[in-house]
Amino acid sequence: MQISTNPWVWLGVFFTFSVLSFLYKDNPFYKLAEHVTVGVSIGYFMVIWWTNTVNPRFIIPVFENGDYYLIIPAIMGLMMVLRIVPKWSWLSRYAICFTVGAGAGMGIPRSMQASVLRQLESTMLHLGFGTTTGINNIVIFIGVLAVLIYFFFSKEHKGVFGGAAKLGIWFLMVGFGATFGYTVMARLSLFIGRVLFILQDFLGIPLAG
Repeated sequence: MQISTNPWVWLGVFFTFSVLSFLYKDNPFYKLAEHVTVGVSIGYFMVIWWTNTVNPRFIIPVFENGDYYLIIPAIMGLMMVLRIVPKWSWLSRYAICFTVGAGAGMGIPRSMQASVLRQLESTMLHLGFGTTTGINNIVIFIGVLAVLIYFFFSKEHKGVFGGAAKLGIWFLMVGFGATFGYTVMARLSLFIGRVLFILQDFLGIPLAG
């Protein structure tokens, strides 16, 4: 074992334990790590915002290429910032309304394509018991139908209809459980990464790989 002499590694270990210290209780070390994370994130976002948006999409096109029409969206962006000025905050409503309307106009068709039409396409597959794919398609079809029945509240959930609704609940619970399991696995992967960082980069313990 050979402890690292790199100050950046020591800093990473310090903030790692500072964040994990919240498992005990809220404390100044966690608050420090939290504030540093937020500050660094905002600083990084501002640099990315300038280099990827303002400079290539406004400064260069307007002052070098003469695309003066870009001044209009720039003014609308400044109108949004006026939200923090009480006297002129009403101007931000026009820019926000335009942005929300344009975003909805572009987002709704994409959501329909990705969330609705793709889901419908996945249920219009070959059904059969001869192959594993056919059996999986039957399960998918029954699951989608049962979940839709569960969310149909215009008819009381009794009898066969109620049984299908209960089956839909089971499918929903399986789906939520799988999603939660995936989330836990992702968080465990992050934790394992920090443990490997401490053992290998900080303590210098060689691990069999």
